[in-house]
Amino acid sequence: MKTSNKTNVWLIILAIILIIVPLVMKKDAEFEGADDQAEDVIGEINPDYEPWFDALWEPPSGEIESLLFSLQVAIGAGVIGYIFGMMKERRNIATNR
Repeated sequence: MKTSNKTNVWLIILAIILIIVPLVMKKDAEFEGADDQAEDVIGEINPDYEPWFDALWEPPSGEIESLLFSLQVAIGAGVIGYIFGMMKERRNIATNR
């Protein structure tokens, strides 16, 4: 196996460990979003606070909201990966001339 393949395998193993360890260490933790936490704190500080506007569309369930967020993350990661790949390929073409 080439060195770059070994590096990739170790990076994948490290990523899996980084995902699993917090879930094992904090079994009963609630993983809620920062928006919900901020809303709770604002409610404690000023109970009479009213938001400036409401959401245009509220997803019918938490699962659909998570799905849409995951889709947004995947699209963003794809765009960033494409840009980095394109930059690397341009650099390779320029150095091989």
